[in-house]
Amino acid sequence: SPRLRELPFDSHRRRMSVVVRQGDGLVLFTKGAPIEVLAHCSAELGSAGPVALEPSRRQLAVAANDDFSSWGYRVLAVAMRHGGEELLTTPNDQLETNLILVGLLALYDPPRPEVPEAIRQCHQAGIKVTMVTGDYGLTAQAIAQQIGLLQPAGGEGAGSGADPVRVIEGGHLDLIGDVQLRQLLKYRTRLVFARMAPEQKLRLVQAYRALGEVVAVTGDGVNDAPALRAADVGFAMGLEGTDVAREAADIVLLDDNFATIVSAVRHGRGVVANICKFLPYVLASNVAEMAPFLAMVIAQIPAALNVLQILAVDLGTDLLPALGLGAEQPEPGLMHRPPRPRQAPLLDRPLMVRAYLVLGLTEALMAMAGYLAFWHQAGLSWLELRALAPLLLHGQAPAELVLLQHQASSVAFGFIVFGQIGVAMACRNSWRSSWRRNGLLWFGVGFELVFLAVLVLVQPVAEVFAMAPFPLRWLGWMLLAPWVVLLVDDRFKPRVAR
Repeated sequence: SPRLRELPFDSHRRRMSVVVRQGDGLVLFTKGAPIEVLAHCSAELGSAGPVALEPSRRQLAVAANDDFSSWGYRVLAVAMRHGGEELLTTPNDQLETNLILVGLLALYDPPRPEVPEAIRQCHQAGIKVTMVTGDYGLTAQAIAQQIGLLQPAGGEGAGSGADPVRVIEGGHLDLIGDVQLRQLLKYRTRLVFARMAPEQKLRLVQAYRALGEVVAVTGDGVNDAPALRAADVGFAMGLEGTDVAREAADIVLLDDNFATIVSAVRHGRGVVANICKFLPYVLASNVAEMAPFLAMVIAQIPAALNVLQILAVDLGTDLLPALGLGAEQPEPGLMHRPPRPRQAPLLDRPLMVRAYLVLGLTEALMAMAGYLAFWHQAGLSWLELRALAPLLLHGQAPAELVLLQHQASSVAFGFIVFGQIGVAMACRNSWRSSWRRNGLLWFGVGFELVFLAVLVLVQPVAEVFAMAPFPLRWLGWMLLAPWVVLLVDDRFKPRVAR
């Protein structure tokens, strides 16, 4: 029958009603939370028709509701009222009176099987999970126990410092002031809020944000829209969610799966971790590139690198390994770490010290040591090298000395390239980690070695970049450079972290 009148569901009334025509009269049907519906019932539907709802029968209905709810069922009470045309004009606050209880409906919507594992990962990652629902308190508690958010009464953890706060209903929340609510949220974990109205959900979000927390809210209904909008990140459900919730949210979950949020957090942490690997690698080579010019100005010796060779490091050898570090898969223990503080910068002091004073300085010292050692083996003393600097600068040096300068620059360039390989290994979570998980990094390392060989061995290219082949014995020393970088980094990493 068409609905002649409708009282839609209200989060305060916890019920909805419709008036339909049946035969010559009208019938009001009401469904909603059993406690609220029972409060408006004066009779129940028996086998022979309506009979008075005795207190014992009322208590039996309440007990049945609690029993089903304790198993995680959502229970609805259904009631009715016969009448005439007056049902269309009766004020709303008087319409749902003298109802006849028809019965209870128990519905079970089991949690997804992956949710308990997602909750466990959240707790490991230092993420507080608070359950906020409009369901009955016992239903909310049972579901929270099934997904691992609450410990079962008398189960493991009970009586051993377990959180005494279990389920807080919306009516009790109204009795708590804002200061007390913030204290509750700050010092209690694994909270469950039941029978919550939209304004109460919004109040929870505002209280968490007042504590400095980064708040993410999930929801699918119209009543969740204010909380979704007020949160730092709002997640709406794409399959079962309402249009209002999707419009208010920042992100729409296409699979309506809470575990997807946890997976997104894991990958988001992986992105931040990769940035913290990428930055030291890019910054470390700057010290090695700057050292030749500082030595030229301070010690008045020839520059170990020219501008084109520096560009070759930045745009040639460093580019692909840096991209490889940015494409690292999330580390196994990433979800065992606490969240980053909201104000924590990516370029913090430990990262800068490690990049410039540990990795970069080690690489620069090796490059300059190789450059000076090559000149020493060529038979030039320190004073002769200083005297040669002006001649090389103005293009007045003999051809054999220019060739030695190109070879010495190639040696310094080679130490920087092999040093950067060591930096790439050091910037990973563990240089012992399997490289098979990151083919791009392997490809980048191989590319920079091929690029080095082209710059040194292919004569037309070598002439452009002022480089030349050097004796093979220097290659053995360069192969030690990555391990020197790793040893120095392992030695100073604990001090830098402090």
